[in-house]
Amino acid sequence: MKSDTTVIQPLDCKSGDTQPALRYNISCLYEGTATQGNPTLLNEIYTELYITESESGEINNEHEVRQIETQSRRAATEDTAIKCNDIFRPLPGQDKLIRTVLTKGVAGIGKTVSVQKFILDWAEGKENQDVQLIFPLPFREINLMKDKMFSLSDLLNIFFPETQEMKISCDEYKVLFIFDGLDECRLSLDFKSEVKLCKVSETASVDVLLMNLIVGNLLPSALIWITSRPAAADLIPSECVHRVTEVRGFNEPQKEEYFRKRISDQSLANRIISHLKASRSLYIMCHIPVFCWISAAVLEKMLSQAESGEIPKTLTQMYTHFLILQTNIKHEKDYEKKVNDEDMILKLGKLAFLQLVKGNLIFYDDDLRECGIDVTEASVYSGLCTQIFREKLGLHQGKVFCYVHLSLQEHLAALYVHLSFTVSTINVFDQIKQSLLSKISNQKKCNSLFELHQRAVNEALQSKNGHLDLCLRFLLGLSVESNQTLLQKLLTQTGSCSYIKKETVQFIKQKIRKNRSPEKSINLFHCLNELGDDSLMQEIQRCLEIINRIENRIPGPGTRMKSLIGPLPFQNTSKSTTPAHSSSLQLTIAK
Repeated sequence: MKSDTTVIQPLDCKSGDTQPALRYNISCLYEGTATQGNPTLLNEIYTELYITESESGEINNEHEVRQIETQSRRAATEDTAIKCNDIFRPLPGQDKLIRTVLTKGVAGIGKTVSVQKFILDWAEGKENQDVQLIFPLPFREINLMKDKMFSLSDLLNIFFPETQEMKISCDEYKVLFIFDGLDECRLSLDFKSEVKLCKVSETASVDVLLMNLIVGNLLPSALIWITSRPAAADLIPSECVHRVTEVRGFNEPQKEEYFRKRISDQSLANRIISHLKASRSLYIMCHIPVFCWISAAVLEKMLSQAESGEIPKTLTQMYTHFLILQTNIKHEKDYEKKVNDEDMILKLGKLAFLQLVKGNLIFYDDDLRECGIDVTEASVYSGLCTQIFREKLGLHQGKVFCYVHLSLQEHLAALYVHLSFTVSTINVFDQIKQSLLSKISNQKKCNSLFELHQRAVNEALQSKNGHLDLCLRFLLGLSVESNQTLLQKLLTQTGSCSYIKKETVQFIKQKIRKNRSPEKSINLFHCLNELGDDSLMQEIQRCLEIINRIENRIPGPGTRMKSLIGPLPFQNTSKSTTPAHSSSLQLTIAK
């Protein structure tokens, strides 16, 4: 979700003020798109997010969907809730000065929208009126200044020309700097650097300026707010951070509130909520506001019209329908240059896969050109890519691209992997071991779709941070016949191959029995769900029912019950080939 272009507007001074306060016009919100489409007033659509105070800013390398699933099992009483507008205020009983706040949250969870709402409430005179100046500086835009030399005053004058006549100092103003998207930072933030800047007029590289500002050498009284995905949280040393908060997205009541605000027809909103609740994998994802927007866009159309086809019940179905929906939106508009859908989707898929392997969510012109994408073509697909134009900053129309959400990147990456095999019999996972942009002739051929799936499962299991987990779910889901039919609405050439689903199902079941990681096993269960196979889940459910019956008959601790009934099929013993799984996996299965 992206706000309207931020504009600095000087307002009339209050009585007694000697300088005008600078306020920002961010009242509009574009869901999913850059500047195309109909904007929504932020105050009309905004749903309060669940934000908590965290113990530390330690790094979390788990896949973000896995983190969402873990959070969905946590009791609310374990956390200390905090309102967005209170992040610089000590909680009751706390006695500490809060200068720098680090806010963590997975992609699409609502960090940027929280920033926008904070600024909007301030601009409307509702909250934090002790702050006189707010400077939002997203890292994706600061990246465009990489390797350039500026003073802090010069940098602010470039981003905010209205400050040229002002002398920014903490003696005159209480200032807040907001650095949104630390995970997107491509600067070298060296907090061990001995370069010390104390004056806003001193010149240095942008990364040195930011480091000195965050550390407190520059403007030591200024407030600092940094947002980041969890995996990049430790880029800022803990001693520089006075409070860590975490955006958890929507809790259960907030999910329903969003859909009731987003869908004007309340009867339709109720049907959408009921449908999502019927699928655990979909409802868990609704913690993420961007996924709620995707689901609302797809289900509003499918449930309100006499559309043919199955209503999406899996992630793969939902995202494939969304891709079709966005392509149809493009067709409804008159563009001077016609773009071939099939060619563009494959290029976007290649970009998604290569950047996913690299761990990048933000791409620049060079990244697009390497995949044969014309920048003007990409702008047509505003529902899939967002752009930032900074022509007014003299940055030669520098553009920054990203997919609306990481999960969309993973879906397109899976589509690229799938089509590369079905159309050209190429296993693109070999690119992980070779140069990421090696020529097609250097890539190995793949003999069967089952072999590709084997490779994909193994690659996902070997990943320490699970960055291929959701891509694997999508890849397996795309092999299902119903999704193959969906793809034919999108692409004229989807290829064909002989495929026996039972082989992949058996292979995944073997991996579940041998794997010792509960989180990895949970993802493999989701993979079976994408394939439409619940045989192993039914087997486990029968075992759980047996346990419940025995525990009801025989009193005693759980350890005694286990000794009486013996190991479950997915538990490990010295005589069994199946691994032990932690209680977290058993609880998840039970739920």
